[in-house]
Amino acid sequence: MRIAKVLGTVTMNSQHPTMQGARLRLIVPLSLAELRDGVAPQADEIVAWDDLGAGIGDLVAISEGAEAAQPFRPNYKPIDVYISAILDQLDLDQNLLR
Repeated sequence: MRIAKVLGTVTMNSQHPTMQGARLRLIVPLSLAELRDGVAPQADEIVAWDDLGAGIGDLVAISEGAEAAQPFRPNYKPIDVYISAILDQLDLDQNLLR
C-alpha cells in the first residue's frame, strides 16, 4: 500500500458495464521525501478506481496490482489501482525518518 495525492477525475464517454459504480481518479504516488519535505511529486500519474468519494487534493492510500481487484470478488473488475482509504491526517515522526 502506498500514499498518493488526487489530482483530478478521468471522464469517459462510454465504459464497460463492469466499470459502473465509481469514479476514476488521476493520482500521483508520493515518496517519503515528498511527504516529509512537501516537494513536488516526481512519479508518473496513474488512474485509480475510487468508490469512496475522494476529492481533488486529498491524500489517499492505494492498493496496486492483483490486490486492487480483491474487494470485488467474485465479480472482478479490470482495475490495477484501487483507492482503499481517504487519509484525514498524516503524522510523520521526524526522529524516525533520519
